[in-house]
Amino acid sequence: MFHRSSSNPPRLPWNKGKLMGQKLPLSLQQIWSIRMCLQSIGNLRDLVLFNLAIDSKLRACDLLSLCVSDVASGKEAKSRAIIRQKKTKRPVRFEITARMRKSLEDWIAATNLTENAYLFPNRLRNSLHLSLRQYTRVVESWVSSIGLDPTAYGTHSMRRTKATLIYRRTKNLRAVQLLLGHSNLDSTVRYLGIEIDDALEMSEQIDV
Repeated sequence: MFHRSSSNPPRLPWNKGKLMGQKLPLSLQQIWSIRMCLQSIGNLRDLVLFNLAIDSKLRACDLLSLCVSDVASGKEAKSRAIIRQKKTKRPVRFEITARMRKSLEDWIAATNLTENAYLFPNRLRNSLHLSLRQYTRVVESWVSSIGLDPTAYGTHSMRRTKATLIYRRTKNLRAVQLLLGHSNLDSTVRYLGIEIDDALEMSEQIDV
């Protein structure tokens, strides 16, 4: 009969001490707090990465693999862009705001990036662009810098943020579906978690 050696401690669950479930989106105030923090320390790369993550609503894999030509023509940033998503193979469009275009052009000029170069090149030799692990750590540093719990936020927080703000302001699920590149509305409903949010909002308005 096999006996477990007493010298080997029991293996802890991988998720022990970790907050599970969907990561929270940022509020408008939190967006501006992070943006001002990055501007104050002059971190141009992170400012561009943060603004583009919020504006584009792209998955991390698609955001990190963007090339200069995806968002700019020569040294001039585009007002709108379109890419094909790696996960679904479906095209998705996103806007590039005036603020974003200015920081993009500054970043491209400061780093002398060519049109075929990755927008966020990796300084390490084992990868051509910023890795998901590196991006995850960067997001953690952003939320920690304004006093938020990094276990409650992640890379998906960046993707969910503007989509959630748009839905809360317009209640237009179809528009959010298109912006996120979802194939059906059910995916958008589940992704935003809006059914329970809307139910709670209605319940709060009724005082019995």
